[in-house]
Amino acid sequence: MSFPRPAVAAAISDAGWLDGVLRIESPNCDERPEGETVSLIVVHAISLPPACFGGDAIVRLFSNRLDAAAHPYFAQIAGLRVSAHFLIRRDGELVQFVSCRQRAWHAGLSCWQGRPRCNDFSLGIELEGCDQLPFAEAQYACLLPLLRLLCARFPVTAVVGHSDIAPGRKTDPGPFFDWCRLASIGSLPGSLC
Repeated sequence: MSFPRPAVAAAISDAGWLDGVLRIESPNCDERPEGETVSLIVVHAISLPPACFGGDAIVRLFSNRLDAAAHPYFAQIAGLRVSAHFLIRRDGELVQFVSCRQRAWHAGLSCWQGRPRCNDFSLGIELEGCDQLPFAEAQYACLLPLLRLLCARFPVTAVVGHSDIAPGRKTDPGPFFDWCRLASIGSLPGSLC
């Protein structure tokens, strides 16, 4: 079965926003440290509630509007102040929450190749998913051109999972994420396949 390739923006504005992509600005971001450049892309997985897809809970979490009473799990996380630069939904829809020029609060306590505070120098891409299920074909169809675009614009040296920068604390994107698909990009740095 083949899926249509979702349109991914062909350009990133000087302000760090992808042209033609749904934009829902998150307050959970700030300025990168002076002189810091994006050199890392971190792939995450998120579903709210866990292993449930669809709905607006992820958007509500990233915009500090999650109703703690809407689901028992939400009571544990409603006070978190988190975001990511991008979310790719199960159907391949791409949403941008934070400008690429800004620091999104996606990595938490983290370290990559001896450098702590990965939020300072990374972009975060959330895939709507979990550790127990494969990701959708439409998500890969969106992710691969997005990675090509980001790697062409920024001096990215690696694309890693959240589990790679926070081992023992995080497991996402999980065992069902197909890292070998990223190798098909060719020019993508840091292949984990």
